[in-house]
Amino acid sequence: MKKFIRKSGLVLAGGAIQGMGMGLFLFPHAIPSGGAGGIAVLLNYWFTMNMGFSLWLTNFSALVLAIKYLGNRCALWTMAGITIASFSVYFFQHSIQISNRALVVDLLLGSILLGTGVGILLRQGVSNGGVGVIALIISSARNTLPGRPLFMINCSIFILTAAIIDWKIIVLALISQWISTKMVDLVCGIDFYQSYTFNWRKK
Repeated sequence: MKKFIRKSGLVLAGGAIQGMGMGLFLFPHAIPSGGAGGIAVLLNYWFTMNMGFSLWLTNFSALVLAIKYLGNRCALWTMAGITIASFSVYFFQHSIQISNRALVVDLLLGSILLGTGVGILLRQGVSNGGVGVIALIISSARNTLPGRPLFMINCSIFILTAAIIDWKIIVLALISQWISTKMVDLVCGIDFYQSYTFNWRKK
């Protein structure tokens, strides 16, 4: 029971911190937090769909596609993390208003919080959803590491988002990805690969 309570608290914290980074600092500048974030930005741009709901819908759709690669328990924890992050995005976007924004400061803070939240989730064996599950399907089918398909998918979404909204977005998105990835590595440390949700193994 203590283990369940501890994990629940950490998943709640990870999802909330991730959502805070996106909703309070990155999304106001239309900076995608990743492939799923880019799709959420596009859905908001095309259909004025709420960013929190857009993010949840994108992540949930990706998770449904890959659910057979996850255990049922892991899938439920991932859904919980995705939902918490999405509610957190909605809360921070509608509850806190920041005047006199500085793009560089928001990019830095948002990326640090994003990476910290994702790192906490990964340490608990919980995926943050997104297009990572799609990249995993591709890598499993081709028997390759998931890094390259993940990079290609994210870059394609970043380019599409930049072409439709603003080309400077792709530069900001790549900077954000670099910073947040460094934070993930810092939070996860040497346990990163052992805690990765999909239990993927190189053959």
